[in-house]
Formats: sequence, C-alpha cells, structure tokens
Amino acid sequence: MPHTTNVSGQHAQDHAESNRPTSVSAALPDAAPGTADEIFSTVLSFADLGLRNSVLKGITEAGFTAPTTIQAQLIPVILAGKDVLGQAKTGTGKTAAFGLPMLHAIEKGKEFQALILVPTRELAIQVALEINELGKHTPIKASSVIGGERVSEQAKRLSKGPEILVATPGRIMDMHERGLVHYKNVRFAVLDEVDRMLDIGFRDDIRRILKTCPPHPQRQTIFVSATISPEIEALARTHAVNAEKIVSSTGSLTVSLVKQYHLTVERWDKRRLLAHLLTHEEPALTLVFCKMKRTVDELCKYLQTKNIDAHAMHGDMYQSSRNKVMDRFRSGNLSVLIASDLASRGIDVENISHVVNYDLPEDPDLYVHRIGRTARAGKGGVAWSLVTPDEGKLLTQIENLINAEVPKLDYPDFQPGPLPEQVRAERARETQQAAVAQSYNRFAATVAPPKPVVVDTSKFPGGIIPTRLPPKMMGGRVKTTRSVKEALAQANVQKPADGAPPKQ
Repeated sequence: MPHTTNVSGQHAQDHAESNRPTSVSAALPDAAPGTADEIFSTVLSFADLGLRNSVLKGITEAGFTAPTTIQAQLIPVILAGKDVLGQAKTGTGKTAAFGLPMLHAIEKGKEFQALILVPTRELAIQVALEINELGKHTPIKASSVIGGERVSEQAKRLSKGPEILVATPGRIMDMHERGLVHYKNVRFAVLDEVDRMLDIGFRDDIRRILKTCPPHPQRQTIFVSATISPEIEALARTHAVNAEKIVSSTGSLTVSLVKQYHLTVERWDKRRLLAHLLTHEEPALTLVFCKMKRTVDELCKYLQTKNIDAHAMHGDMYQSSRNKVMDRFRSGNLSVLIASDLASRGIDVENISHVVNYDLPEDPDLYVHRIGRTARAGKGGVAWSLVTPDEGKLLTQIENLINAEVPKLDYPDFQPGPLPEQVRAERARETQQAAVAQSYNRFAATVAPPKPVVVDTSKFPGGIIPTRLPPKMMGGRVKTTRSVKEALAQANVQKPADGAPPKQ
C-alpha cells in the first residue's frame, strides 16, 4: 500500500528530517493489517471533497495527500451546511475535518465568523496553529483566546479582526463581557473534545455561549468528540438542528497501533524504573502523565538529576512558561515532557513515540485519551504503565474498557532499590504484632479452660442486701413526706380522724 499522510498535526517531513534517535529496544510496531484502511480514505482525495484551490495548495505544501476517514465523511456534510455530531478515534485528524471547510467557506475581512471551543489552553493554541498552517494561502486567520495571558495582548490581537477564534469557554466569556468579542457574525460554532469539556464542568458555560450566538440557520453547529455519551447527544439535540451523526469507526477506542505494556513496581521504585527505561530505551519523544501536580514537579527534578532532558507542564505554571515548553516539545528539542492530566487533551504532537502512565488514572477513559497522544496519523507508538501492587484493580478496569489484555513487560536489568526507612519500620512493626498474636494463640491453647461460675439467683449481686424498700413513685417523682403535705395543702384538705368524713 502506498504511504499516505493526513492532516492531523505538523508537517510530516519534520519528523523524517529530525536527527533524534529513533531505534529503541521496544520497537515501534509495523502497521497492522487493515489499520491504514481504518484511518485513511483510499477512495477520495482532498480535491474530490470540493475544497477551493487556495485551501488545497496549503494542504499540498504541508505534505498531506489523502484525507482520513473522518475527514472524508465530515467535510462534505459541513460544506453542505448541516449540523454535525461527529465521533472519531483520537489522532485521526478531527481538527482538519472541521477546519478545512471553514477555510473554504468563511468570508475575508469579516471578524469572528467561527468560534471553536476547546477544553484546554494547549489545545486552543494547537488548533489555531494548525488552521493557520493549512490556510496560509487563504486570507483567513485564526487566533487563540485563552486564560493565563494578558488581556491587553489578547485585545490587541482581537482588534485585528481574526475570522476564526479558538477559545476556552471561561476566557471567551470574559472577553465577551468586556466588549472585546461579539458573537453576531458567528457562522460556525464548533465544540471540540466536547466530552472533556463536560467532564471538567463547562456545561453551563457552553449553553450560555451557544444561546448568545445567532440561531440556526445562520449558525452551523458542529460537535466533535472521541466519545459520544447520552449527555452529549442531549446537548446536540438542544443546540443543533437535525444534526447528522457521523461515527468513523466502531469498537474499542484504543488506538490500534499503540503497543501497550504494564510494568509492576513498588511505589518507591517508580521514578528509578522510569529513569532506567528512559536511559536504556532512549525513546525519541516521550510524554509522561502523573495524577498530581506535585508529582509532576518532583519527578521532573529527579529526572534532571539523572541528566535526562525533562520538563514539567501543569496548570499552576505561567502560560508563557507552558508555551515555551510546548514549543520545545513540538519542535523535537525536548526529549521528555511530564504533564498532569489537565494536559492530556491539549497536547497534539504528531511525533510522540512513547506515552508513560506514571500513575494509572482513576477513570479508565482517561487512559484511552492519554495513550492516544502517540500513534498519531497512522504511525506506531508505545505505552508503558507503571503499576504498583495496590493499582491492580485499576488495570483490570482499563482492560475491561479496551476489551484487551495489557501484557506485562519484564525488565530483568532493573535492580530495585533498598526499602525506605519508613517502609522498613512499618513492616518490622507488622511482623512484631503478628509474632505477638501468634504466641498468644499458642499460650491460650495450653491453658486449661476456666471453670464455669455458679451464680445463686436468690441473692442480690455483689452480696448487697437492701435494708428497706425503695421510695414510692408518684407521677415520675419520689414520693416523700414533704410532697404529701404540699399536695394536701394545695388541695386545702385536712386529714380526718379515723372513721370521720373529710372536711372541706
């Protein structure tokens, strides 16, 4: 089958001309039989899709020749003016699937004609870069609107009137309230990675933004996601009109070209094992995912002490710092990027060879999105998951979701380190407690059973014998001589002589 490339990331030749090492012990897999047919359309070309020449020229100069299946399905429907609910596997070119029709249809010089909402800052930057790259021979410009940047800088860019806005919901609402953005010209409203936006709490923001945009038929609404839940379908029914549902593939969402492995390790040896893997395997471009921001920073510092070119990225960093790190990683000048889960949807770099789950995610769906950062555009990839003894249940949940076993990768060259002092003390304490319990059980078995105690039920407990009866009760109170006198006085009754009637 001839080599084909798609519009789903950066220039394909950038990777071919890179001087970075590419040979690793765990070799990248060859294309599986039928896999390319699942990703690429072997029937249509971009010219067959009806795109104008200026758009086709940008596609050709980017080095792309054949559309992916989702692109071949989605582009004609969007060009026909229909609302769309599209689902496709991660890494199959969803951005170009909605970006190319916009570049074809949008008018020159009319600001804010398209609004693309995304869950993370990094994804907004990536989408804007990709659209500008594909549309460099058109007059259409895209600009990102994200948090973490100065409002004055973004206001300056917005004043130039870009036709396409790529934004996170919170920042675009803020800019709209400031009067720096309006929605009256919006012809295309795109919700990219809509499942993730719903997961992180953008439901109300999405509804408010879409209600402010012009209604159908002036506005065309496009939902794009790796998964489509009933909630997403309900959202589409509310804000789209007769949306055409397009599913480019069925079955497991796991990218079929990713070789997945798990390595069992104690929690205190995880960073040593990761450093060992990165040093001995020498992967070309590695993305490491951690659950906590603190773990990201600590792991980054440790790897740097081992002379590994690693940098961290998470939500607490300044946006300018995150942009610099992403630029280095995207250009191949950074070997290892360690990121929190916030970045799992925002990193769209075509040449990532390895993904490492330093911590297994609690949500199995997040595992799918993590490993989907590799094996982009039909290329191979490797995913390593470091699994501690208490994470076996999480691994089982992941295997149930992807309907496949994640095989164990033995690494005999790695020598575990000594037990930490705290762990040794804890285990010594547990051993001592177990020994005491066992010795008690042996002693109890040699002692004769106690004789039963005979209780005389005719005697009061403790040998106490009462000398008088307890006081009588009247209305819940103890009946005393004083209480009787008070009661008689209140009734104004004198005690009669024996046999005489009482006096009133």
